[in-house]
Amino acid sequence: MTAELYIGLMSGTSLDGVDTVLVDLSGDYPKLIASHLEQIPEDIHRELLALTQSGDNEIDRMGVADYRFADLQTLAIKTLLEKANVNVEQIKAIGSHGQTIRHRSEFDYPFTLQIGDPNRMAEQTGITVVADIRRRDMAAGGEGAPLVPAFHQRFLRSPEQDRMVVNIGGIANVTVLDRNPDISSIGYDTGPGNVLMDSWISRHQQENYDADGTWASSGCIFQPLLEQILKTSYLHQPPPKSTGRELFHIGWLDQHIHNCAEGVPAEDIQATLLEFTAQTISTAILSHGYSELGIYLCGGGASNSALTQRLHQLLAPHQVKTTDDLGIPAEWLEACAFAWLAQACLKGETGNLPSVTGAKGERILGAIYQA
Repeated sequence: MTAELYIGLMSGTSLDGVDTVLVDLSGDYPKLIASHLEQIPEDIHRELLALTQSGDNEIDRMGVADYRFADLQTLAIKTLLEKANVNVEQIKAIGSHGQTIRHRSEFDYPFTLQIGDPNRMAEQTGITVVADIRRRDMAAGGEGAPLVPAFHQRFLRSPEQDRMVVNIGGIANVTVLDRNPDISSIGYDTGPGNVLMDSWISRHQQENYDADGTWASSGCIFQPLLEQILKTSYLHQPPPKSTGRELFHIGWLDQHIHNCAEGVPAEDIQATLLEFTAQTISTAILSHGYSELGIYLCGGGASNSALTQRLHQLLAPHQVKTTDDLGIPAEWLEACAFAWLAQACLKGETGNLPSVTGAKGERILGAIYQA
């Protein structure tokens, strides 16, 4: 069978880098050929983070960031192809998520915005780009997120086991995959994944993330703060729902600390944030009432051993593994999904799940920027 090679690009809420994958989508199951993580330079990281909140001269600043982030993604693509020793002519298309700087699904006039100019990427790589993948779903009345559950349903659903796929990026989301194919899949953002932990350790230890949850493990959970943030109204809304840095950001955390946790050691706040992520994920999973589940983790948080250990405790006796056990590496699954969404767009196939996003129906997602 002739290979169908697609590139997937994913840069999420964590802003830890551009996940870049080369995937063969010619068969019944995606085959990861090569992968590359392109680090985001500190000045671009700082500006992207600033653009998630309102500020001065935003449109001009966004225009510059749009340009620079596209060039960063182009660098990631070229590095990936060099690693894989694959020519540009062999690639069908690039599926680019872009970098979300606003996601306002709750507004009276809802919108979402991902930057990283696909015109520049198509021009510089000579490869067709599929981008702007979320907005058609929103135009159809959906949340525009999460979109990866469609990929989960296509490749990870099993007639032999009820499953949940938990992506722990900056924001965590869960996909419910019932073994009965007549039961629609459900997927939604459960709340923070790594975003608050990353922001807190960046402030206090100048690290981008808490490797293995080591710093969190050195602290103690501060119960008054945990109880307060668990009351956040978003957590108690029914799906479909999605969220992001617009709600869960360092200023939000500072306000809660001011209310009830002034003077608490920084490591105790980190321990509390890890518990917050673990509890919001596990509460969402258990609310669906399955007696026996296979739970599969993916995303950066799947490599945080302190977090995964706590999830094992909270979710017992359910099995908790990673998507590596299903043949798709946990670290690269989301990027693979955007490669697949590019393929679906070019083939005129739908890429959303209305039962997940709340859209009025299935839609072909993405805009095509020809090479």
